[in-house]
Amino acid sequence: MLASYGRDLDLNLLRVFVAVADAGSVTGAASRLYLTQPAVSAALRRLTTAVGAPLLVRQGRGVVLSRRGERMLAEVRPHLQALLAAALAPPRFCAADSTHVVRLGMADSVESWLLPALLGELAKRAPAMTVVVVPVQFRTVAEALTTGKVEVAVSVVDEVPATVMSERLFSGSFVCLYDPRRVRLPRPLTVERYFAQDHVIVSYNADLRGIVEDVTGRTRRVRCALASFGSLGEVLDGSGLLATVPAAVAERLRKTRPHLRVVGLPFELPATPISLLWPAAMDGDEACGFVRQVLRQVVVKSSVARARPAAGSRLAARTR
Repeated sequence: MLASYGRDLDLNLLRVFVAVADAGSVTGAASRLYLTQPAVSAALRRLTTAVGAPLLVRQGRGVVLSRRGERMLAEVRPHLQALLAAALAPPRFCAADSTHVVRLGMADSVESWLLPALLGELAKRAPAMTVVVVPVQFRTVAEALTTGKVEVAVSVVDEVPATVMSERLFSGSFVCLYDPRRVRLPRPLTVERYFAQDHVIVSYNADLRGIVEDVTGRTRRVRCALASFGSLGEVLDGSGLLATVPAAVAERLRKTRPHLRVVGLPFELPATPISLLWPAAMDGDEACGFVRQVLRQVVVKSSVARARPAAGSRLAARTR
């Protein structure tokens, strides 16, 4: 009997049976299953023959379960649901085999030191993964996340919409960077000497004012405003300019230009909080979660990420 039962029973018949039991009619089940009524009726006849007992009985314009049908529904439904869940579930994420393309938003001030370390970790743990870097800054990062341009970002941010999740990665301090072959500065640097120097700044909005002006109430003599930190090393090299930059940027630039010198600021500036951000809709995405975890680990290992109390991000996000 069991051999015959297993040979004649089609699992699709069980799916039809559950749909009819839920709908209470052949017509309703046919609509849910996108089948014709004759096809549903034929499936029920085949199932009744395979089981050897009536599962449904007519009642008015619909059908109800027989006792045998009630027992069978109770046993069949959880197994069908488990099969459907297994069939429809996305494949489990495996970093070692993943070919996922990560769209990563990165602030200019962190890309130069964080990206190489991130790629080094991914080369070991997810060698087939591809990283596409999208430039973002405090004015654009939220829009990039909410529109799907990036799936994770590392940046300063002023306001985080409800559709974006965030956590502080670290807070970075500021230092002065210069070429001692052209600039002679006292140590410690004085406020008067700082403002007497010509300055180069990085301004994402072409504004010549920045956090220094906001905090001190004084104005620097700006000779050059760059759109990014990318060419700052070349500009400083051999020039008489002074740059006020995140310590992480200064450390990275001095790796390729060790003759550049760092000196502390003669006044206090609030630390810049750098955040890890991602769309709330991707909070459960395993690939995105893996990349976020690697970013956290890279920052912890890095010597340039120095934890500082978070400061007001609006000031920190302005030009340097």
